[in-house]
Amino acid sequence: MLKLSIVIPVYNVEKYLSACLDSVLYPGLEGYEIVIVNDGSTDSSPAVAQEYRRRYPELIRLINTENSGLGAARNVGLEAASGEYLLFLDSDDYLRPNALPEIMAKLEEGFDICIFGILSVTESGHVLDDIPSCGREGELSLAGYPRLLLCPPSACNKLCRRSLFMGSGIRFPSRVWYEDLRTMPKLYLLTDRIVATDRQWYIYVQRSGSITRSANLHRNLEIMDALDDLIGYYKARGSYESYSNELEYTAFYNQFLTSVVRVCLAEPKSPVAEKLRCDFLNKFPNFTANPYVGEMPFKYRLLTRLILRRRYRTVGLIMGLNERFKGK
Repeated sequence: MLKLSIVIPVYNVEKYLSACLDSVLYPGLEGYEIVIVNDGSTDSSPAVAQEYRRRYPELIRLINTENSGLGAARNVGLEAASGEYLLFLDSDDYLRPNALPEIMAKLEEGFDICIFGILSVTESGHVLDDIPSCGREGELSLAGYPRLLLCPPSACNKLCRRSLFMGSGIRFPSRVWYEDLRTMPKLYLLTDRIVATDRQWYIYVQRSGSITRSANLHRNLEIMDALDDLIGYYKARGSYESYSNELEYTAFYNQFLTSVVRVCLAEPKSPVAEKLRCDFLNKFPNFTANPYVGEMPFKYRLLTRLILRRRYRTVGLIMGLNERFKGK
């Protein structure tokens, strides 16, 4: 069995795909494969992928599917994979130089999940953010370190043993936003063999027009279903009470703060912000007693007060200035 399968869903990324594939091409490195899933692209992405497959047939497999979205494409890749471990790489992102050899060496530790760091950059390469793995390095478990649930839920900064998916039936949902939040934190209940490293192996490119920056405002409401899904999973397995503070703060951060702010940046007058606010407060009326809320930095406390008072225009103004200051 191969040690690692790198699953790369591809949809209309002709401008970025070569950089992505180049970052995982180490012909002399043994024990891994690249599984490209072309999700019904209508640009030249399939031709780019086919050319790479022609040049590196021993490394690259190419699967063509009808367009079904990122989650479905990942599922196709993980089910077709031959590797013991999975790495999900979005096709408009890439790995840092020499990251893959380091990853292959890390796999020898025999964990079930490894969480690593992300560097967020603009399309021109300007660094926007340094995102550590989860605030702690070394061996972890959810029971011993419940803050795992507060870490970014991204599928792309985790190495996962494939059997976690295959044995549990957990899959990414199709054609939704927040598919990572609906999926990755569920895996923490399946194993206590988790490790973390702040090695920044993954480069996340914040490109204009990407799904996370889209002005398609009503889709921000999908965070409510995503959180209901995640919390329902923990409740169904009798684990909600053990992690209620972490799950409540996850809802607070992702819905009350992040999603509301995203809407306010695009259109402060949109009713979507109010729907997100009211839904959260109805479900978590006592959230201010959450210990993680008490630890928040000043910026989060300020945004919380403004959103509670429905000062959506002010939220948009403040965060717009913040983005311009960061160069986004």
